[in-house]
Amino acid sequence: MGTFLRVTIGLQTLALFFSAVTAGLLLTTRSGHPLHSAAAYTVFVVAVVQVVAAVLAWKPGGGSPRPILFAVVFLALVLAQVFLGIAHVKVVHVPLGVVLFGVSLSRLSACLPPRGRSRRPGRRASRVAA
Repeated sequence: MGTFLRVTIGLQTLALFFSAVTAGLLLTTRSGHPLHSAAAYTVFVVAVVQVVAAVLAWKPGGGSPRPILFAVVFLALVLAQVFLGIAHVKVVHVPLGVVLFGVSLSRLSACLPPRGRSRRPGRRASRVAA
């Protein structure tokens, strides 16, 4: 997986977390609505950039097209999330937001190297003090 794709998945996870925080502000303050709207559009833009990053990671290296499928499906879910939010269908909007954050977090953790093993074959990972 390309570095740019990993960065976009990290940004996507942060944007989704910020969107959840602003959803809480939406319930408690007057300024919550513009912040939540800005967070939603940030999630959308990052999802579009992730599709581009997935295509760029696949095309030159000849890697698996699977990240493209994940990125396109995620973008479709984000679009549904935005439309549900605009339509104020909170019964579906809130659970879908939780699912999006969970999927993004799991994709982010899949990008990270496993603990206790080195990325380089034949070489031990350094030990981190507990």
